[in-house]
Amino acid sequence: MMIAGFAFAVFQQSVDPMNLPIGLKGSVAARIDQITNCTNGKSVSLDEVVKAAEGRRFVFVGEEHDNPDAHRWQESVIEALHQAGRDVVIGLEMYQRPKQAYLDNWILKRYSEEQFLTESDWKGQWGLPFELYQPIFDYAKQNGIRIAALNVPRDWVRIVSRTGFDSLPDDVKAQLPKLYLDDADHKKIFQALIGEGHPGGSMDAMYRGQVLWDEAMADSALAYFEHRYTTPRTVMVILAGNGHVMYRRGINFRIKRRTGEDGVTLVTVSIKKPESHTMVSAGIADFVIGIHQTAQH
Repeated sequence: MMIAGFAFAVFQQSVDPMNLPIGLKGSVAARIDQITNCTNGKSVSLDEVVKAAEGRRFVFVGEEHDNPDAHRWQESVIEALHQAGRDVVIGLEMYQRPKQAYLDNWILKRYSEEQFLTESDWKGQWGLPFELYQPIFDYAKQNGIRIAALNVPRDWVRIVSRTGFDSLPDDVKAQLPKLYLDDADHKKIFQALIGEGHPGGSMDAMYRGQVLWDEAMADSALAYFEHRYTTPRTVMVILAGNGHVMYRRGINFRIKRRTGEDGVTLVTVSIKKPESHTMVSAGIADFVIGIHQTAQH
C-alpha cells in the first residue's frame, strides 16, 4: 500500500495503528488461522462471513501486500462467497483502470499467464511477485469470476499530492469525485500508519494522495455496478492494503458516504509467534484474521 511513492511500513510508528480508539470500544484477540468477530471477540467460520455479507454489495479484505498468508485468506473468502451462490467480482487495488480489458481477457482465457503478465504490465502496475496473488487469479480464471481494476494512474496521485485536486486536467477531474478531506478519524489512521520521520513532503500533501486513491477506488467500484452486468446476488470483494479499509474509514467509508450502504470489512493481522495472539481494536473491522508474520515485518 503505497502513498505517493512511499510505503507505510518503513517509518517509525509512535502510535499503534491497529489499536486506535475509533469505532467500537474495547479490544479483540487475533489468532493465527482464525477469524475473529470484532463485535463479540468470538472465533467464527467463513460461513459466518458469508452470512454477514448476505444482501451486501461489498466485502473488503485488507492485506499486507507481501504476505502470502493474507492472500491465501483473501482467496478463501472469495471461494466461500462463490460456493454460497454469490455472483462474485474481485476488485483490485493492484491494477489501474486503463488495464481493465486485460483483466477481462484473462477471465475469458485469451492469455497464457506469461502473456497476461506482459500485456497487462504487472511489474509496472504493482511490482510485487505475481506468485503472491496467483491463487486468486487462477481461481477467478477457472471459475469465470470477473476482476475489476479499481486504481487510477499514479501520475494523478502525484499531481494531487503536490498541488491539489484542482491542478488535475479537466478531463481527469471529470472522471473523479471531489475529495472529502475532513474525516478526523481517517486522518488519525493515516498519521498512525505514516508514523514519524516520513521522507520529505508535507503530511497534508501525502494525505491528499491517500484520499484520492480511496475516493477513486470507491468510485471505480460503484461505476462497475452502474456500467457492467450485475444481479441482486453480485458482491464485489475488494482487495486492498489494510490501510485502505481498516476502521471502515477508507474505500468503505467513501462508498458509504455516497450511497449510505455498509459492506463487510475484514482486516488481516500478522502474528509473530504461532502459539500467541495479537490484541487489536474492536473497531478495526467486522472481522480480523490472524496470519503468519513474514520475515520483513
